[in-house]
Amino acid sequence: MPTKKTEQTPPKTATKSKRSTAARKSTRGRNGSAATRSRSNSVHDLVIVESPAKARTLAGILGSAYEITASVGHVRDLPRSTLGVDVDNEFEPHYIVPKEKREVVNRIKEAASKANIIYLATDPDREGEAISWHLVAAAGLEGRPLQRVVFHEITPTAIQEAFLHPRDIDFALVDAQQARRVLDRLVGYKISPLLWRKVRRGLSAGRVQSAAVKMVVDREREIQGFDAKEYWTLDALLRKAEATGSPEFSARLRGQTGKRHFEIGSGEEAERTEGLLRQSTYVVKTVHRRDIHRRPAPPFTTSTLQQDASRRYGYTARRTMALAQQLYEGIELRGSGRVGLITYMRTDSTNLSDIAINEIRGYVARKFGGDFLPSAPRVYKSRKGAQEAHEAIRPTSALREPGAPELRGLTTDQRRLYTLIWQRAVACQMADAVLDSVSVDIDATPSVAGEAAFQLRATASAVRFPGYRALYEEARDEPAPGGTGDDGTQQLTTPLPEMTAGDLLALRDIKKEQHFTEPPPRYTEATLVKALEENGIGRPSTYAPILSTIQDRGYVDRDGRALKPTELGFVVNDFMVEQFPNIIDLRFTADMEEDLDEIASGSRPWQPTVRELYNPLSEALKSAEDAPAVVQETGEICPESGHPLIRRFGRFGPFFACSGFPECRYTRPDGDNEPQATDEKCDVCDSAMVVKRGRFGAFLACTRYPECKGTKPLLQKTGIPCPLDGGEIVERSTKKGRKFYGCSNYPKCEFTSWQRPMPQVCPQCSGMIVAERGRKAKCTACGWTGPATQAKERSDEPVKAPAAVS
Repeated sequence: MPTKKTEQTPPKTATKSKRSTAARKSTRGRNGSAATRSRSNSVHDLVIVESPAKARTLAGILGSAYEITASVGHVRDLPRSTLGVDVDNEFEPHYIVPKEKREVVNRIKEAASKANIIYLATDPDREGEAISWHLVAAAGLEGRPLQRVVFHEITPTAIQEAFLHPRDIDFALVDAQQARRVLDRLVGYKISPLLWRKVRRGLSAGRVQSAAVKMVVDREREIQGFDAKEYWTLDALLRKAEATGSPEFSARLRGQTGKRHFEIGSGEEAERTEGLLRQSTYVVKTVHRRDIHRRPAPPFTTSTLQQDASRRYGYTARRTMALAQQLYEGIELRGSGRVGLITYMRTDSTNLSDIAINEIRGYVARKFGGDFLPSAPRVYKSRKGAQEAHEAIRPTSALREPGAPELRGLTTDQRRLYTLIWQRAVACQMADAVLDSVSVDIDATPSVAGEAAFQLRATASAVRFPGYRALYEEARDEPAPGGTGDDGTQQLTTPLPEMTAGDLLALRDIKKEQHFTEPPPRYTEATLVKALEENGIGRPSTYAPILSTIQDRGYVDRDGRALKPTELGFVVNDFMVEQFPNIIDLRFTADMEEDLDEIASGSRPWQPTVRELYNPLSEALKSAEDAPAVVQETGEICPESGHPLIRRFGRFGPFFACSGFPECRYTRPDGDNEPQATDEKCDVCDSAMVVKRGRFGAFLACTRYPECKGTKPLLQKTGIPCPLDGGEIVERSTKKGRKFYGCSNYPKCEFTSWQRPMPQVCPQCSGMIVAERGRKAKCTACGWTGPATQAKERSDEPVKAPAAVS
């Protein structure tokens, strides 16, 4: 699709103004320092961090004794245009300073030349350690007085402790990160060109992303090949026979005497069993009472935070990590300046510091009372090999409650995530939740001679003591089907009547229900992160990039929250499985991660690890060169040359092409990609327009192309008139993909709104209303706000113009 010469300007909002202020501060951090500029020529200590936001928070803690500058991420990397790895010289990487980073490096050099001591305060993980090492090399800081400082929270106490105990760069961590970078480069730059030649141009492969795609594809094929089986459940509605007014309860059929595996697989069998149950005598066999203790979940790691945020709020892993980074690097609070609200967010440890545990326990005792405090602090065991950071994700102060007045400046998303982290961390040090559980086994003896007795069970539980559940309860992927327990018995929320063994029960009714076994559910981002961690694939810093990459590359789509492989994802995965079975193997990928952990601990050199992957990769590449291109036979004949017609993949999707290419260049769009007729008219020649697809998605194109090259963006209509000129409000997107609403008569009319216009109108002035959070609405004309249910239906009268465009 041709590039548009003009684009509708998104609405200016208060949020944008705040962002502009932050941008000015950020520019100051990038161009110089977050410290006072008047000291620029004096001798001082220099602190280097990755981000301007982190620099501003540190400046508020360290004061004017330090100049603080930001590298804005990595300053050195492998070149984009070449492999950048000398495979014949022990895989020596060739790093360069990208053009866009040269100004940053020069600024750091200038600041370092005036510094007494240079503190490298990058993040406390492998990537952060590698950034510090790259900074030294890129800025020529070798031989200068360097100190590496590490902290897991940006608070005065943690910063003071870090600067009191500086250390040297840990080259074992650097080597581990370097090995990961070289491994990923070798796989990506060696296999991707092959995919270009064999499947289509523009594709990419990755050591970890390909394994993730394989997991999604394997699950989809498991679903496609699933054979659903019929089964029936029968529930008896019972009450005590001799007790007047005794409450009714439900018991589920579980078995029959003499049958080891009992199930009802057809409607006829269900009818027969129902008939026998209706002619049975019901007697209580046993009553079991027990206490069930539920322990709180451990504090968040990176993966569990991503999972819980996905389940509760539908956040992607990328969004969760972006929000967590904002909370970690510091938020401007009322009366407190910039404050880091949570500890470092890339971690696979569930440990908490003694200081944090004591603070949490003190808070619990004061807020909830001694009954909610266990006798000893809880200690959680991290998974094997956990070493990305020393602590779990927790609030920097448990005393800073989510509802505190100083936190009113947080955005809704920031507040949600902070609340989640705070609740989980505090709850992990609270007492168990205690449930009273009652299980009643019942014998139903048919009056029909020769029929064996049936066994039923009724189970109920009630909370005796809420414990940690008074504050937090872990979200689940899916509720248990039909309110059943792990053993298939029905879990009742109402208490059972008092019963003892031998009690006679009266049957009130029988409920039978047909079911079919279901395939395993598709992965969501939450369950895929969980599966990646369980299989040892990736590490805390890589989960979000993995999920983003496989979707951005077009291998996986989101269907609601479910992840579903695309046709291209199937094709690429099958090619990778056939040609590179070891590289894509889950166990091989997990073993490689364990090798990287050993490198980080200093117990293994990095070059042999790279060679272990490269040797089989090199052999597989030679074999794959002889593989045929991925095409699909159609059984059709090319109308121009008579050669067989094949289906291939192009940049904009599948299409049909002549197998005689390049001699014959006949092509035809795939059925799904054929232009779709519309009622739109071309602005250039007034001809009809059709929907086509380009690299940026669907758009409208003139049917007279190539004689006429008129195009329009394909806009989602709302059917709501513009309050300024009566044109139709349509859905648009910014260059960065953020959705907003504007007039279809742009550029003649420049009305825009971030909020979604509603079909109703203001009950006070009949002006246009837009949707607000919490099912509320706001009028753009008079400013009225209230529940959307109070809005009145739209009439044919003209809509009043807003007092100010939102």
